[in-house]
Amino acid sequence: MYLRIDRLAIELPQPKEPDPNAAAAVQELLGGRFGEMSTLMNYTYQSFNFRGRQKLRPYYDLIANIATEELGHIELVAATVNALLSGSTRPGEPETAPLSIAKDLRNTHHFIATGQASLVGNSMGGHWNGDYVFSSGNLILDLLHNFFLECGARTQKIRVYEMTTNPVAREMIGYLLVRGGVHALAYAKALQTLTGVDIPKLLPIPKIENDKFPEARKFEERGMHRKLYRFSPEDYKEIAKLWNGPAPDGSGNLEVVDGPPEGGPVPDLPEAPESFAPEYHPEELAEIAARLMRG
Repeated sequence: MYLRIDRLAIELPQPKEPDPNAAAAVQELLGGRFGEMSTLMNYTYQSFNFRGRQKLRPYYDLIANIATEELGHIELVAATVNALLSGSTRPGEPETAPLSIAKDLRNTHHFIATGQASLVGNSMGGHWNGDYVFSSGNLILDLLHNFFLECGARTQKIRVYEMTTNPVAREMIGYLLVRGGVHALAYAKALQTLTGVDIPKLLPIPKIENDKFPEARKFEERGMHRKLYRFSPEDYKEIAKLWNGPAPDGSGNLEVVDGPPEGGPVPDLPEAPESFAPEYHPEELAEIAARLMRG
């Protein structure tokens, strides 16, 4: 079962203006081959399919717990896409073509399929694919794949970072660079206990430290690169047997934190009546909702 909290993993800055082409690039980090949908669904199905869970509890707990954090990551990337798209068009009667700007933008699917909101797809408009999920049943192979997946995801985050200076996108990417680094190191340490190979020495991939990115450096200064959050009131406590010892950068010890990060508010997206979202006359729906809340 899952417990959902109505907050984002971090507080996103308010966009100063829409940036729909940046939203198109950020989509890769949600629904691309190495996006957050892939990390979420890979770890989720590996935890569903895990054999020998009681005998191998620390490894099961690690995969299952990180999978839960990834739920918050897809939410965060989707919120970033939505923020970048918000305000791209203006209300108007249909005959005035109020969405005409969209025909010249990078991803028209945002304006046709979702009412100016995020997609379960990549930067080219292609849909996320369940074939991206790797769940072999072999623990070492799955952990090795997860390590590779996190490194591939980091590479693409850095490339998208270099594509846009938008502060909303960069804040989100900076945070995910730090959290993805935690996950890559956690899988590397797990593999090291199973194989004796010093896999953490491969990190970071690419060979550039997170502190080169101001937004990531800010989160590392708070120690978030040393923390593995435990997303359960009582379960997944065995992750402490894998996530411990000194951090590779010498900044302190790795620690398991009971509970999620403090996070930030979920933005309230404004109505877009030109896209019929939530309706052409949104004030009518608001009146209905107000009556329900009074009742």
